[in-house]
Amino acid sequence: MSSRRQGASSSTASPVASASNAPDVGALDRAIVGCRACPRLVAWREDQARIKVARFRDEPYWARPLPGFGDPDARILLVGLAPAAHGANRTGRMFTGDASGDFLWRALHAVGLADRPESRRAGDGLTLSAVRVTAAVRCAPPANRPTPAEQLACRPYLVRELELLTGLRVIVPLGAIGWNAALRSLAALGHPIPPPRPGFGHAAEAVIGPYTIVGSYHPSQQNTFTGRLTPAMLEAVLARAKALAATPTNEAQR
Repeated sequence: MSSRRQGASSSTASPVASASNAPDVGALDRAIVGCRACPRLVAWREDQARIKVARFRDEPYWARPLPGFGDPDARILLVGLAPAAHGANRTGRMFTGDASGDFLWRALHAVGLADRPESRRAGDGLTLSAVRVTAAVRCAPPANRPTPAEQLACRPYLVRELELLTGLRVIVPLGAIGWNAALRSLAALGHPIPPPRPGFGHAAEAVIGPYTIVGSYHPSQQNTFTGRLTPAMLEAVLARAKALAATPTNEAQR
């Protein structure tokens, strides 16, 4: 398999132990990169690095779980579904190297949260301001469909990420799986989920503990090519998140 080398070694430790033992975001990222907890996902991500696709046949693949990316002092956290097999699983950075990422970076740049409107590879200098991008599941899943058991196994990483981002105020789930992962992670941190349970929808909002959740459709090609999610729609959600993140916590919850 042709894959990039990085500083974390593969680990057989459970995500619960690895996440809870991480003292900071950097340590959590290293624990995530070494995870091999889900055999189906391990096999799939590594198979895709061997098989590749024609347009990337000469490129090395990351082929490991993906840590979050962005501002370590983030006040906004975007929660996607999972890495794409030939996007982030290839480049080694969330939402980088595929059409979904192109759509997302343009929107973040349009509202002043990214310093450029495009990014095709990790290490190109892309900088996010007050934003971190992560996912509910850290390995590329077959057909972009992680099983419920795989989502559950990966959730401790998101729980710990939320806990370590002490300045976080707004969570923007990209899609229903991201929305549910965010709610369940906040519940795991002891924040009661109000009844009735907040339902996912584009621009749907819910206040849970010190956080406001603002939903968005995922920038998948299925959504963007059909017009279900337009640039203006995503930019409006991100602008709303930016405004909420700049509001003192006690005012945001009124």
